[in-house]
Amino acid sequence: MLIREFLYVDVEKVRSILAQVEGSVPETSSAAERTVRNGHGDSRATYNFESSDESLVNKSLADSLFPSLEESLNSEYLVRDITEKVKNSEYWTSGNLRTENPPGSLIRLTAPGALFDARYVAASFAGLAASVTGFQGLDSDTPEPATLPPAVRKRINKSQGKGSNKQTVSNELEDRIPEFTFSGGEDFNSENLRNMIKVARGLFTPGLHLNFFPVDDFDYSVSVRLNEGRQYLDSDSEILFARYGTQEQEWTLVGSIGHHADEGSTIFDETGSFTDESGRVARGRAAKFINRFLGFMGASGFSDLPQYPGFSVVPLAVYRQIPVGGHP
Repeated sequence: MLIREFLYVDVEKVRSILAQVEGSVPETSSAAERTVRNGHGDSRATYNFESSDESLVNKSLADSLFPSLEESLNSEYLVRDITEKVKNSEYWTSGNLRTENPPGSLIRLTAPGALFDARYVAASFAGLAASVTGFQGLDSDTPEPATLPPAVRKRINKSQGKGSNKQTVSNELEDRIPEFTFSGGEDFNSENLRNMIKVARGLFTPGLHLNFFPVDDFDYSVSVRLNEGRQYLDSDSEILFARYGTQEQEWTLVGSIGHHADEGSTIFDETGSFTDESGRVARGRAAKFINRFLGFMGASGFSDLPQYPGFSVVPLAVYRQIPVGGHP
């Protein structure tokens, strides 16, 4: 028996694909029972009476939608399990990965994966900074309160100068780190923590990511972005990290190939004009140029895109198997 603990399910996508494979999607199950009894009165009259014991059971099938879909995909050979193949690094670079699994292909992958969210990084660092300043205040005879970063103070002073009574708060994650110094080492200070948060939110768009590492070499990875607001992803990032941690653990992913990373150079030497011969802005040229520059950023690691030879997956579900066995 396979029992799944779901981290993520895109119910709408699952429902859509299941309807196409099966022709319909079950919504509820019901059971009804009706009993008819015959009765006799006195010698002058005989009558029939009917009693109805009817029960209606409505059962949500949300938890069983994906298992039904996975079973259907397996029976129709519509999903390819690439777990064993992607453990070999040569499969990634030989071209077989792209040939056998073009964009849109449904795949299943079981491999070590780790959660990542720049917002959780910021929250953790902010908590660390608060703890450090708190301990420093307890140990000091004349404690000085932690101050906001200069950028935030500048925004507050600017708003107050305009006559506003409300303090403005920056939307940047790193601005949650207060000013502090740590006597344990010069490298551990507020500015370094802010810089690490900048790197985190720059490389990974704030939101929940799941990075799979099927090969021991971390250069080969599968990137998955988990949309918030989907079923089984109702918890905020701090709760999810408290439950599952930051280390790799084995997850199973079922979804469709989004796109394969381009084997592009990290040197962007393309030049072009956004205007045509008549001097008008050519929207197509501009979009093509900018997209190629984004591709260069992705190949260099400075954009939230998979790096060659990696690929992205549009997830249908992410789950881990619950071990079955033990006591009878």
